[in-house]
Amino acid sequence: MHPAYSVILFTTSSGAGYGLLFWVSIALMAGDMSHTHWSFFFTFALAVALITVGLLASTFHLGHPERAWRALSQWRSSWLSREGVAALATYLPVGLLGLLSLLKITTGAEPFLALLCALGAVATVWCTGMIYASLRTIKEWNLTLVPVIYLALGAASGGLLMGLMTSILGGQNHWQGAATLLALGVALVLKLVYYRHIDSDDGTYTAAQALGMGTKGIRQIDPPHTRPNYVMREMGYDVARRHALRLRWLGLLCLVAVPLTLISLGILADLPMLLPYLFAVMAAGIGLMLERWLFFAEATHVAMLYYGAPRA
Repeated sequence: MHPAYSVILFTTSSGAGYGLLFWVSIALMAGDMSHTHWSFFFTFALAVALITVGLLASTFHLGHPERAWRALSQWRSSWLSREGVAALATYLPVGLLGLLSLLKITTGAEPFLALLCALGAVATVWCTGMIYASLRTIKEWNLTLVPVIYLALGAASGGLLMGLMTSILGGQNHWQGAATLLALGVALVLKLVYYRHIDSDDGTYTAAQALGMGTKGIRQIDPPHTRPNYVMREMGYDVARRHALRLRWLGLLCLVAVPLTLISLGILADLPMLLPYLFAVMAAGIGLMLERWLFFAEATHVAMLYYGAPRA
């Protein structure tokens, strides 16, 4: 599949934003930060900004962005529509909680609103992952593992941002740092399992099966088109195997290994965590972009059987 930069920005930015929203909501419910404290407000505002930037970026991938609102009506059958509904529904408690924090008003409903924010964040990221996992035409995406990976990466990236904001604003929270390390470890395991699965899968369908010829081998004599068309450009993107492997390891190094090392050393040595979290966030940002680019670039669509692909 052709890696669209708008979708890469959408999934990475909104995923990190929802992850940060989840952690800051958990911290509020646990009593680790007061809703009247500016540290909560600025961290909360960063989460909302990342979510909004991501959601706006997703509309640029549409042919008619002004019609994006129509997707909300298909929530009974479309995960894309469910994602939009979940995202908009999450804005309700987010807006109320942010307003209360800005005005420094205490009502007693803040923990309940924080719970709704956390649940909304999880639901929206799950729907995002299910948009891809529900597509039977792309074997690399049609896996239960995909939305779980989205949740793990959101928790890991959001946790890193939470740690950075806590350090900038003069706080320190080792339990949240330990939870971030756990999320990074889970994300690493899930990605390794995912890569092993797609590498061992030779494909379900062949051109012969598509033509009803069973397992017989066939070859294409002439191409269906003399010039590349839209389907070939969007669905037929191919990345060399050797480049994909290098990018995988570089992505995992930046996304998991560097943050794990920096944060672990900082916690164990009881060092000021600002610089470890700053460099960890920078490295993880690069790693997330590489991981998400590969997620699209390595995907193969069954439509390419029509254009001569051996398997899909």
